[in-house]
Amino acid sequence: MWFFKTPEIVFGEDALSYLEQLEGRRAFVITDPYVRRLGLVKPVEDRLRRAGLEVHVFDAVEPNPTITLVRIGADVIRAYNPDWIVAVGGGSVIDAAKAIWVLFERPDLDPLAISPMEPLGLRRRARLIAIPTTSGTGSEATWAIVLTDPEARRKLGVGSRENLPDIAIVDPAMAMELPPRLTADTGMDALSHAVEGYVSTWRNPFSDAMCLHATRLIFAYLPRAYRNGSKDPEARTQMHLAATMAGIGFGNAMVGLAHSLGHALGARFDIPHGRAVGLFLPYVVEFNARAAADRYADLARSIGLSNLNGPEAAFRLSRAILELLDTLEQPQTIAACGIPRDDFEADLPTLVEYALEDPSTLTNPRTPTGEEVEHLFMYAYEGKMVDF
Repeated sequence: MWFFKTPEIVFGEDALSYLEQLEGRRAFVITDPYVRRLGLVKPVEDRLRRAGLEVHVFDAVEPNPTITLVRIGADVIRAYNPDWIVAVGGGSVIDAAKAIWVLFERPDLDPLAISPMEPLGLRRRARLIAIPTTSGTGSEATWAIVLTDPEARRKLGVGSRENLPDIAIVDPAMAMELPPRLTADTGMDALSHAVEGYVSTWRNPFSDAMCLHATRLIFAYLPRAYRNGSKDPEARTQMHLAATMAGIGFGNAMVGLAHSLGHALGARFDIPHGRAVGLFLPYVVEFNARAAADRYADLARSIGLSNLNGPEAAFRLSRAILELLDTLEQPQTIAACGIPRDDFEADLPTLVEYALEDPSTLTNPRTPTGEEVEHLFMYAYEGKMVDF
């Protein structure tokens, strides 16, 4: 038995105007200072007010939201008592909004106790709208929440199907001016979702369709969006669509080892999430080559690599991902991220421990040993093949 859940999705030109149809009393807008300075929150506020809602903006979210941040946000939202929560931003903002929403409705709950096994009873007080301003995380279409423990320098995955946003407003205009480096980072995050969702052990026919088409769109349009996104509305539109599709796909199938490794490295060495996960993706494809050969062959064919079968298809897909990283001027090794070898090797036991304990490892098509995870980290450090 499988479940396939998505928010109600409003997509396309002027999708933001849907906010004017809302009925309610108060809206609590969650965002970050950068998104607000860019002027992306103002049109959201204006449309909410046209719908007759009072609006309060909480703009304290930082990259990689912490447990402390979501507790602070929960205190602020309880004093305001809204019936709509509106997240405007990238994955950090939307993840923080999900956690703040849960604590608003369940003040008795520790953020780290949010899990599929714990009934939450949400929507008695408010509903959640997610408006992505990047084309990558897919958080607007998933129930995953990633929080950071800064003391342990560790990312922690929590979430429940109940905290899936009610509505995702996917308006390409919100990502039209995304800078090239953020375009690349978040675009590789979306590709990692699509590829890992397609080979996940929890995949299903519905998630397959989303992941396969998202992969095709990302290979076709991400280089264009990176090169000239502000002047290429077609590329921006297709990437915004692809990111949400990939989110729907992996949100119903889960991801794999590239995310486990990326979570560990990103938290320990402050590497942006999409950059870290995208860096590991080609190496993980090679690690999984024999365990998911037919699945990788499907993905390879979707991007025009025909007449490939078995592990050969996986290795050719890995090369195509490395070529895409090169086009996007993204680091292809851990060393290229500027991490000294001594620091990396000193932290390697912790990186391995965190990756093995990450929930994403559970749905990887090949179950790794600790030694294999260590080999993957070493392979990714300099891009030199090791024996798996």
